[in-house]
Order: sequence, then C-alpha cells, then structure tokens
Amino acid sequence: MASQRKPWKINRKVGKFSTERRLILLGVLVAIGFAGWSWLKTHPEHNPYAPLDLRHPIGWATAGKLAELKQDVPQCRAVLNRSDVGFLALPAVGEGACARPDRTQLNTFPLSPDTPAVTCPVATALELWRAKSLQPAARAILGSEIVSIEHLGAYNCRRMRGGSSSAWSEHATANAIDIAGFTLADGSQISVLNDWSGDSDKAQFLRAVRDGACGVFATVLSPDYNTAHADHFHFDQAARWSGVCR
Repeated sequence: MASQRKPWKINRKVGKFSTERRLILLGVLVAIGFAGWSWLKTHPEHNPYAPLDLRHPIGWATAGKLAELKQDVPQCRAVLNRSDVGFLALPAVGEGACARPDRTQLNTFPLSPDTPAVTCPVATALELWRAKSLQPAARAILGSEIVSIEHLGAYNCRRMRGGSSSAWSEHATANAIDIAGFTLADGSQISVLNDWSGDSDKAQFLRAVRDGACGVFATVLSPDYNTAHADHFHFDQAARWSGVCR
C-alpha cells in the first residue's frame, strides 16, 4: 500500500512546486510591468499615450504622435499651446484643390524673408526640427547658433513637377516649405546650393539637419534626390507618405 501512495505524494509535490513557480513568475511580470509603466511616466517621449510636448526629447512615440496631427488641426494647435510655441491661427482661404482651411503662422520662428502661413503639422515639425536638430547641429559642428533660416516659399497653387494632370503638390495647400540656407550668429552663411557638396563643416551640417528633418517630416527631399532640389530642402507633411528621406 505504501508503494502505491508514493507516486501520489511525488505528483503532489511536483504540482505544489509548479504552482509556486507560476506565482513567482506572475510576481516578476507584475514587477516588470510596474517598473516599465513608472519609466514611461518619466519618459513621455516614449509613451504613446502621453500628450505630445515639443519640449520633450524625440522618442519612440514621437513619429506616431506627429502623424496623428495631420488629420486633426485642433489637436495640433493644442500641441503648440502645450509646448509654449506662439502662433497665429489665420482665417481659411481659397477653394478647390488649393483651399487652405489650416493656416498656421509661427510667431517667432526665424524664417526669412518672411514667416509664411503653413499647415499646423508643418509648423509643429518645423519647431521640433529647429530645437532638436538644427540648433544642436549648428552648435556642435559650426560652433554658433542659427539666427535665420532662408526659405523659397510654402504656398504655391500648382501640381507636382509643373504638369497639368499630375497630382497636386503639397505646396498647393502650404503643407510644405522649401529651405534654401541658413545664417549663423557669427554672420556666416550656409547655402544648400553652394555648400552641399564636399566634406566641409558646412556640408556636414547640411547633411545632419537633412537627416534630422527625416525624423519629423513625412517627406524630406534634398540635392541627393534630383537636380530640381539642388538649391533647397523640401519638407512636407503629406498624409500619403511616411518616412521618405532622400
């Protein structure tokens, strides 16, 4: 009889051990989950549920949050307000393919010769690019701050590549801007046309800020793309594109 009960005792011990192991594993998973959530609370740039603030570092969740703004102008402008970025919400103008229901003009952004109204998603990306890519690259590579960003325009009611039947350009709604050069606090000037080629500090700077733009704009085109962009960077927030960086 004793020999018949022995396997039952062993199985009972094994079952007890398995239950204890499951409880330990559950406790470990709960601890990891709590630690992960606590970490996300102190790193909102990685938390997909935390409101976007342009003053935070660029993180894992930033691109997704920026993409959500493309179809939600009120939410986009709330991000600018939350991030303490001054702007004007201008009245809608135009009609048809060139209608501009979203005209957002940054108050203090250093664009030259003027500060054109763009869509809010473009304005948001410009501010993030300036703070997280442009100025850090200027300080690290050129030893000076950017005081002026020269542009070739944002709004142009036209189709892509100048055709009569091709798709409408993002410029048709000012959902794009072309950047041609920069002026530093020390008076130095940098031109996409003149300084892109080679391995000078200016060329390295231009490549760094082009690459930095790729993380916040949907489309980034540079002289590496084609000759039509030999003198400028094209930035846009097209809804149909994501991560085009050339």
